[in-house]
Amino acid sequence: YRVTGFKIVSPYTLHITFDDGSSQTIHFEPILYGNVYGPLRNLALFNQVRLDAEVHTLVWPNDADFDPETLRNWPDYQEAWYKAAQRWARVTV
Repeated sequence: YRVTGFKIVSPYTLHITFDDGSSQTIHFEPILYGNVYGPLRNLALFNQVRLDAEVHTLVWPNDADFDPETLRNWPDYQEAWYKAAQRWARVTV
């Protein structure tokens, strides 16, 4: 899958479109923990998301990104991401 577009629809929430015509609306705040995703809790940084034309996914200035397949099939991955984020939240850096 390739991400073809996105729109910020509310804080930490993106509506994402894919090359197969499907879309997902994902609220990212519950998973924004850890070294890679934790900095995105800063809403100003989160809102700097962009579509990378080379890898066809969403990327942030701190190099955080997500596999397009994960985004496309978010309902299949959501629970695992939430569990991982809970572990990351407990880790002190």
